[in-house]
Amino acid sequence: MTGREFGHREGPVPAQLHYTSAPSGSDGSGSPFTVLGAEVPQGVLREAERLVGYEAPRDSPKRPDAEQLKGFPKAFSFSELADGGRLLSRSVCTGSGRPGAFAFHAHAFLLPAGTRLPDGVLPISTWESPRWAESAPPDGGPEPVDRVEPSGLLRKEALVAFAQSRGGWLAPFFADLRAVAADPGAGRIVVVEHDSADVARWIALACTVLPREQAHRLTFTTYTRRPQEARQQVVGALPSSESVAHDPRFRVHDCTAQPPSGPVADTWAELCARIWRAGRPELFGSSPENLGVLAVTALTSGIDLRTDARAAAASWAAEQTATLPDDTLTALVAGLCGGPVPHLGSRSATLPGEAEQAALAALLARLDGRVPASVSGPLAARVLASAVLARGPVPALRAGSLTARAHADLARDLAPVLRAGIADTAEPATGRPLALLRAADLLDVDCQDQLPELAERLARELVDTSATDSTTTSPTGGDTKPSPERADNPQGGEPPADGRPTALLDAVHTHPGLRVALFGSLDTLASAEPTSVARVLKGSGLPLNLQQSGFPHLRMCVAPAVTPAESDDRLDRFHGLLRTAGVSPHADPTVLRTALRLTWPGGELPTGQEASLLLKELGSDSHRAAGTRELLIEAALAAPPEDPDAPVLATDLLRCFTTELRPGQRTAMQLLEFTGLLGTANEGEEWVARVLSLKADAAEPVPETVVERAFEALAWRLLEGTAPANELYALARSAEPRLLAAYERAGRSERVGERLRTGPAYVAARFCDWSAFPGTHPAWDETRTALLAKVLRPAVRALSAEDQGEVEAALDRAGRGKLDAFRAWNRPGALGRLAGRLSGRGRRAEQPGA
Repeated sequence: MTGREFGHREGPVPAQLHYTSAPSGSDGSGSPFTVLGAEVPQGVLREAERLVGYEAPRDSPKRPDAEQLKGFPKAFSFSELADGGRLLSRSVCTGSGRPGAFAFHAHAFLLPAGTRLPDGVLPISTWESPRWAESAPPDGGPEPVDRVEPSGLLRKEALVAFAQSRGGWLAPFFADLRAVAADPGAGRIVVVEHDSADVARWIALACTVLPREQAHRLTFTTYTRRPQEARQQVVGALPSSESVAHDPRFRVHDCTAQPPSGPVADTWAELCARIWRAGRPELFGSSPENLGVLAVTALTSGIDLRTDARAAAASWAAEQTATLPDDTLTALVAGLCGGPVPHLGSRSATLPGEAEQAALAALLARLDGRVPASVSGPLAARVLASAVLARGPVPALRAGSLTARAHADLARDLAPVLRAGIADTAEPATGRPLALLRAADLLDVDCQDQLPELAERLARELVDTSATDSTTTSPTGGDTKPSPERADNPQGGEPPADGRPTALLDAVHTHPGLRVALFGSLDTLASAEPTSVARVLKGSGLPLNLQQSGFPHLRMCVAPAVTPAESDDRLDRFHGLLRTAGVSPHADPTVLRTALRLTWPGGELPTGQEASLLLKELGSDSHRAAGTRELLIEAALAAPPEDPDAPVLATDLLRCFTTELRPGQRTAMQLLEFTGLLGTANEGEEWVARVLSLKADAAEPVPETVVERAFEALAWRLLEGTAPANELYALARSAEPRLLAAYERAGRSERVGERLRTGPAYVAARFCDWSAFPGTHPAWDETRTALLAKVLRPAVRALSAEDQGEVEAALDRAGRGKLDAFRAWNRPGALGRLAGRLSGRGRRAEQPGA
């Protein structure tokens, strides 16, 4: 194995050291270094002495002969020195030495920091090179070395055979190797073999898969009796060496035992193992650490890969499609698509993993339409089949993405799965079922009978999405690949809010059968839930203009909204919606209901005038058929007091729906109608009694809004001028709390106050009313005395003398002692006494109700 230069200087010929375990002096003294190639610092010598030491295996023969010595392990090491230099050494046993010990000889090359071996060869390449000496030179001087020939033991053929024999250990070893090479603190690797030569082969395998720079820095030793004391990154040991299996600092790979079981998570390591087992180490090239490049190279060379490595190859190729040549792409697709295409019932084809499927889909998206179908077609077939069977994202393929053969095969094999997936109610219809329908269309699989049910689910999901998220403006699902025929939205309608065509819109534009079924389902929902449908479909871009007629409710829901700046008349909006529907409400009364609910959404109600016009214009029969009668009734019942048209609406409703109003509704309408009659020639008599009897005789509770409106109207009628005595007495005697409260509120109003300040006759009338019928009921006394004190007295005292004279003249004409009572009430300090007399205090207990 020879190497290439990587920017480091090779420097001068490296210094050599020869070391013998026997002292050089006759008396056993002297330096153990018998030969030095150059001046070497003493500190380096001491460090080198520890590194080149050799201990024979525990089970070695005590007096080995020459043949047995050949079987002793060789400690071939490459170690880092404290000064940054490197020491490449070879230590061998030379025979028996002192009792209990073995003699050895070490030959070493000292490489200063920043230098490499001559020719830049890798250190492991020099295993068993002829340059290594078994003993010190006889002449006492080392032979200069300008090059180190690589060993024939590590030729490619030998390494391939070795790798194949160690197949089960390759991937775990490479995984640990990458961790240790990248981080010196990640621990050390211990390789246990029967022969140190096999450890050298492991190191050669390691240097092949590592980047060249890391391979030059990798430290190792092929043998040590004490692995725990070794300083190198890769340490060789024999079964008899001291065990470090339980030491967390070491990653032990015992190749003398059973190979490890189970997959290795490291994709790169597993890929390197496959390449070696395939006998193709030349594929590692100049950047073996690049997983994507390595995976592509292996695939295009015919090596079958695991799913994660295939994903890496596809991901890298997807980023490089613009630069990869066609023949490489063709070979890559062939490698990725090797084996039969997955199909229903296939036993020989396996489905890709999730990561591989995503990577294949990304690569297909880059290739489809840019290379001939003969190149990308197999990939398209595999991605589509895998997505359908493995329930992954379904690709949006073109009509020409598949070859004719693949089209026919997939249509036959995938038809049952496609139909089952489209009908799968466990999946959101806007997601996978819609994507599967697109795939079925591509393969000409007939799913026409499934469209109504799918369309109904799609419509329901769209409306439900609107109900749970009012900010949703358009549905999304499946892929987002734009349809070529919709690139500029030529069919009209606003594009989705996010600017991207959705899978649903693509399907609607390209699938007439689905479009008609979906519009029909949405139209049905729009008839029942128009506001929800309108909310989700506003700006959705649904191409309703592709259908020239039909779907009146849906058309109204997607009609542009009229803003207040454009029109304040809601009836204009209502009539515009009916025109958009294209159907007369007399022919189809349901469009009337939809138009009303869209014009007055979210619980809004028409005003009295609007409701009356709607009733008169369309007639009661249309509202009966459309089910909108209750809307008009509710508009009357909930009308605010300031709506002057509610009584007219009540009259119309009583006339049009005579037999259909519930008892409570009928009573409420009669009360509303009567409030409109008060103050007119048709008001009749006994107003208070009529209002109270209608309320009291109702078969069910009358809406509070109507009761309050009736009491307010009656109170104002009693305060308009001179109230008839019988009406005022009926008010006093009723003691109806809410009616009295309404009367007091009206009496305290600014409107009454203004008339009191400007109308002496009005002052006289109010004094007559508020001083009448004392003692009739405590509630009446409380109400009128409060009005006398809080409203009338301040108004009277603010009057001029002339106005007060007019008040007294009016009271004098009224007779019955009104003038005297007024003067007594108006005299300073007389309020308390008069209030007692007017309230009936002091009268006999049996008279308060007279």
